[in-house]
Amino acid sequence: MNRTTLSLIACTVALAAVTGFAAFDPPAASGTSAAGSATERPVERTGLLCPAPSFSDIADTTYTSFTPVTPGAGSGGKATLEAAAEQSADGKGGKGGGKKDQAVLTPKPPGTPALGDTSGSDTPALIGTADGKYAPGWTVQETTRIAAGTGRGLQGVTCTPADTDFWFPGASTAKGRTDYVHLTNPDDEAAVVDIKLYGKSGAVKTTVTDGITVPAHSSEPVLLSTLTDDAQTDLTVHVGVRSGRVGATVQAQDDAGGGDWLPAAADPAGSLVLPGIPKDATDVRLVAFTPGDDDADLKVRLASPSGSITPAGNETVHVKAGMTSAVDLGPVTRGEPGSLILTPTDKAAPVVAALRVVRGKGSSQETAYIPATAPVGRRATAAGNSAKGTTLSLTAPTADATVKVTASAGGDGGSPATKTYTIKSGTSQDVSAPTGGKGTYALTVEPVSGGPVYAARTLTGSSDGVSGFTIQTLPSDRGLVAVPRAEQDLSVLQQ
Repeated sequence: MNRTTLSLIACTVALAAVTGFAAFDPPAASGTSAAGSATERPVERTGLLCPAPSFSDIADTTYTSFTPVTPGAGSGGKATLEAAAEQSADGKGGKGGGKKDQAVLTPKPPGTPALGDTSGSDTPALIGTADGKYAPGWTVQETTRIAAGTGRGLQGVTCTPADTDFWFPGASTAKGRTDYVHLTNPDDEAAVVDIKLYGKSGAVKTTVTDGITVPAHSSEPVLLSTLTDDAQTDLTVHVGVRSGRVGATVQAQDDAGGGDWLPAAADPAGSLVLPGIPKDATDVRLVAFTPGDDDADLKVRLASPSGSITPAGNETVHVKAGMTSAVDLGPVTRGEPGSLILTPTDKAAPVVAALRVVRGKGSSQETAYIPATAPVGRRATAAGNSAKGTTLSLTAPTADATVKVTASAGGDGGSPATKTYTIKSGTSQDVSAPTGGKGTYALTVEPVSGGPVYAARTLTGSSDGVSGFTIQTLPSDRGLVAVPRAEQDLSVLQQ
């Protein structure tokens, strides 16, 4: 091994350690890495992007920041959330007003959640950065309560890192729906973004052919109904970045059914898991899309507390290539919590999918979304939990799994608490979170042994008598990255 090889290895290790946008998901089902292939290191820098929460003047938004304690992390550093130069809903600028220079919160050291509140329609999107001990697993939750009007109820989203490719099955341009794609650019150069829509018959013709420019350090909401005259009940939205990178999230709002954030679905895959369907769901709608050239035939299973079952009348779903398919599963959970598992009936084809979940009926109904998600990996974190309004769902689709769940100290004090749970293969369990803190707290989920685990967190609450709920999936919190493990010829150091 020569000096050049050693230098390349050192550069690779250094780049991995500072790249907060890389997630470490072990390849083995047991959650372990192949011996000698790589080692784990805490990230040294990371970034998060939070969309502008609402266009409603009566919206109240709470932000919660949390970094879990990570062995091996640095001792210094800081985390900040700054306002983006927010554009108006028509893309002409001007939203954000006097709040641009006001920090919504100051993140606290690892192990302690930090809270901040804001209200009204002029709250801008946020661009967050963290380094040192604040970076590994840094999580920010944005939760908004709207008492009346379009999108009423509870809306929640976990702030996400920037990327270049996003899929959103479950969007709509139907009458009564107001769906925005929020694009946030954290970088010093403008980003150019393409938005493509796919309906039940394939690609939908749009009015934008040259891409959408998102200026540096800014955010722009794009109303889907302005991109096409074609009213579609079920759409798949693809956001692709030609240059630069952005954060992208869809805000899906319904005049009759409230609304919520629709996060990007997991990357296209042959098998998918959509965890955390509430036991009292009154209607569940599956929306799926395959971006490849081949149709996909999927077996549909519901993982319940007692085992895996096949929904009557919806044993399989056929997804035509390039077309959005939707299946109404009705009250599929029937009084028990569950998670949907999609697997190929024969030859696998890549698929993206999401669920539209409704609770309540009539004027009291409310809506949330569950995208297909990646497994927890080494660790996942959810901030913004409360003692009475949080439900944690854990799913082990292929093998028994043992999972450790830690509740942090609360925003008002207290101590962390930990419980360990065993999830049987093919089941989904709602577990009672351990409690030791006072006030708002964070949950950290860590698989201990067994097969892969998928997780989701449901928040419930009310505003001026209007009840609501929101669901966030828990993929890896990106706190660790894998770096090459190389054997060095120490004699080269003496040359």
